[in-house]
Amino acid sequence: MKILVTTMGPLAILSLAPAPGTALAVTGTIDRQALVTRHTIEWNDLHGEIPLGNGAFCFNVDATGLQSFSGSTMSHWAWHSAPLPPGCTAADLPPTGTVEKGRITGPMRKAAEREELDGWLFRNPHPANLGRLRLVRSSGAALEAKHIGALTRNFNLWTGVHTSRFTVDGQPVTVETCVHPALDMIGVRIDSPLVRDKKLVVALDFPYPSANSEAPWVGDWDRPQAHASTMELCEGSNRAGICRTADASTYHVGVGWSKGSTFREWPEAGSSHRFMVSGGTTGPMEIVCGFSSKAVAAVPTVAETQQAAANHWQSFWSTGGAIDLSQSKDPRWMELERRIVLSQYLMAAQSAGSWPPAENGLMGVDFWSSQFHMEMIWWHLAHYGLWDRWQLAEKALGCYQRFLPVARHLAKQFDYKGAKWGKQVGPEGRTAPWDGSFVLHWQQPHPIFFAELEYRLRPTRATLDKWKEIVFATADYMADFPTRDDKGIHHLNPVMPACEEPTSYDTVFELAYWRFGLDKAQEWRQRLGIPREQRWDDVRTTLAPLPMSNGVYVLSPERTDCQGGSHPDAIGVYGMLPAVNGVDPAIGKATMKHMTKDSKDWKCMGWGWDFPWMAMAAARNGEPMLAIEALLHPSPQNNYDRRGVCTGGPCPYLPGNGGVLYAVAMMAAGWDGGPTNHAPGFPADGSWVVKWEGLKQAP
Repeated sequence: MKILVTTMGPLAILSLAPAPGTALAVTGTIDRQALVTRHTIEWNDLHGEIPLGNGAFCFNVDATGLQSFSGSTMSHWAWHSAPLPPGCTAADLPPTGTVEKGRITGPMRKAAEREELDGWLFRNPHPANLGRLRLVRSSGAALEAKHIGALTRNFNLWTGVHTSRFTVDGQPVTVETCVHPALDMIGVRIDSPLVRDKKLVVALDFPYPSANSEAPWVGDWDRPQAHASTMELCEGSNRAGICRTADASTYHVGVGWSKGSTFREWPEAGSSHRFMVSGGTTGPMEIVCGFSSKAVAAVPTVAETQQAAANHWQSFWSTGGAIDLSQSKDPRWMELERRIVLSQYLMAAQSAGSWPPAENGLMGVDFWSSQFHMEMIWWHLAHYGLWDRWQLAEKALGCYQRFLPVARHLAKQFDYKGAKWGKQVGPEGRTAPWDGSFVLHWQQPHPIFFAELEYRLRPTRATLDKWKEIVFATADYMADFPTRDDKGIHHLNPVMPACEEPTSYDTVFELAYWRFGLDKAQEWRQRLGIPREQRWDDVRTTLAPLPMSNGVYVLSPERTDCQGGSHPDAIGVYGMLPAVNGVDPAIGKATMKHMTKDSKDWKCMGWGWDFPWMAMAAARNGEPMLAIEALLHPSPQNNYDRRGVCTGGPCPYLPGNGGVLYAVAMMAAGWDGGPTNHAPGFPADGSWVVKWEGLKQAP
């Protein structure tokens, strides 16, 4: 047997060359600090925003280390609703998001009895921009791009500290910024002769919260009379509190500053929402700024915040899964590894809070008011189950328990049993108005999938009890929604497919996912020692077959192609999903090959998560090189910017990042019933050397 010698740092590591058909592997523990720090973010775009976050709170910084040119401060907990239209009251708001009743027969017709509420329901609630910290001239004049020179910036993923160095008017400025891991708080240290000479100051100001997402900063900055910012100085200490109110929303800001510096309201008349931090004559100026739904208590120092951030991120990177591709011969290894590392950071910084994230995470407010797309929750959170970081998903997945009363109400309103999960929802759980709000259905089995992921990690009675009500209510609806024809076949009708083509019936991915969900729900009953639910079995065994044409799965019986409109639905049936009864792996593979026969023109791949979806199918179907090609396909929809953010959507698009993490974990650690060789989803031609640890198999 041939011996392969590879190198990691100063040490030579011996590894047995793999048997034919096995990706190359190396032994030894991954140097996680080296893995992470080779992907330090260096991005000198003046307006380029890097999200600094702790999972539930995010301070988006531009190249000045603050928000001098762009960037907003977002959280999972701060939501705002504009006043209702004139003449409308809270009693006019349907708690489920619609006043329609009776069985679903087609797209949504109307939400409320009063048409003027439909637009309001789509835009409210929305997250609030908590505030903006900018470096400005002491006169109040904003810095301009032409004033900035010699710019360099980097974000150290290992310590969580962002450092910017630049000049203003030829004078040096250094800004260090980080976010506290346990408090929604930022720490900033600014060192410059311009600060000591009080020529540059930091402005803290606040907008009226709105769903505006067009400006460099979220919010409406031209409505000072519509909100209030009330400051209270804490005597004898370098700290102050600010109470913010806008309509029915209230939150608090706590500010601390270093000795010698000063904090006060902006002296200019008409600046009721603007405050100033001025530096002392010696040493750097330090600022800590915390945000909370309650009054902010004593704030830590910048040094304490930086140390807490470093401890947190070093612990994060040192635990859970890791993948090292650095010994691969394929020159693309660096880009794939970069996407993997940065995606882990981006999701941990923005998608590990108390609510499911928006599609653009905490980087602003998107077109959908940054409400939760319940079908996208899988793409944001499922990867945590494979990377052994389930604790980062748990709080957000609590939404199912919180939304359960509304989901039951919605099902009952439509004359169905169980719980129907909404489509686009905010913290109150009602569904926002949109044609497909009630015919889009592929979000329905998601909670069963999540329950299964947790049970695989924690196969205990406590896990079964935690999820049983949600699993059973979900399955009750899944068994009651299908309609039975005169031949005894149950059909999904009407259904909008995942690719969001016009409403159809018996769509391919939904039929496969329905099978998976009902099967797992029955397994859940058996684990609890409860008899199988006969109604679920009756529907499950008589579900319509997956639609086919010319030997491949197609979108639906009336759409005999498998491309779909904007997503490759047909490859999901044996990719994201395992081969359940009624899904033929051979046909699944033929479908995947048919859809990718022209790799330069994958017309069905319209969004960022389509590419990892394809990679999952390629890996499961024994086509690992195709899995790599999918993850690194040159399509504009598969682009990952300097921050590592997927741009394959109408906004920064985190479902792509979450999809990459799920796909590569599956490719490295394998999947149930798959090949047992090392990294079965990576090519076995010697071009990829895959070192991984801490990952879990996919279902």
